[in-house]
Amino acid sequence: MHHRSTVPSTGLIAVVRIALLAASALVASTDALAQAQPELVAFRSGELELKGFLWKPQGNGPFPAVLWNHGSEKLPGSVETVARFFLPRNYVFFVPHRRGQGRSPGPYIMDQLNTAGGGAARSALLVRLHETHLEDQLAALQFLKSQAVVNANRIAVVGFSFGGIQTMLAAERGPGYRVAVNCSGAAQVWAGSSDMQRRLTTAARNTKVPVLFFQAENDYDLTPSRVLSDAVKAAGKPTEAKIYPPSGSSAQDGHEFCVRGVATWGPDALRFIEAHAR
Repeated sequence: MHHRSTVPSTGLIAVVRIALLAASALVASTDALAQAQPELVAFRSGELELKGFLWKPQGNGPFPAVLWNHGSEKLPGSVETVARFFLPRNYVFFVPHRRGQGRSPGPYIMDQLNTAGGGAARSALLVRLHETHLEDQLAALQFLKSQAVVNANRIAVVGFSFGGIQTMLAAERGPGYRVAVNCSGAAQVWAGSSDMQRRLTTAARNTKVPVLFFQAENDYDLTPSRVLSDAVKAAGKPTEAKIYPPSGSSAQDGHEFCVRGVATWGPDALRFIEAHAR
């Protein structure tokens, strides 16, 4: 009588070992990403030395990159919620702090706007200040492009609120971004600033890159996404405008969907970025 051996063959043992090693490597890589922390970096914009947080995937790259344009918040931080979406997908994620915000010196944009009071003076000042902040963003982009870990030909710009305004101004300038994502840009100021409406519509008509627009349904104002995506489409550039279901219970909750809802919007943004940044 022949008895079947209960000892696995040498080939099967090898396969099992390889699978275990691969699983161990995956766990180690996941743990390393979970523990990854951003680097505080410095770059110059005119007379100012500005700061920002640079998140890097494991490895030497070069990797595609996302430059995140923060909103009007006084302390933007490192935007960890969004960074940890892009990091495991092998994207460098850079959060430069524009003048007067976060770690960067200079006057705070909201303090400057508040000195103008309201009406036409504030509306015009809003545009002028954003033109100045655009120079900070472009300086940050040059810093990002100079990093050996970054593929300078595959950089996307993503912006939230005031950062969405910045994203549109940069898309018009065409400084080296391949694609733009605008979340809630001007949603809080659109109705009160005819100057900003005109400026952003001009930027959208002149955009050099494809633009994705998105907002939560309960954001302050959905008009910017509709008007600006129509202008980009009229310019012959690829564009999409997505309105997601309400997030939270207030307009501010809907606005902050940009930083809190990346699990929902991230896959759509990544698809758009990868379709146009290769």
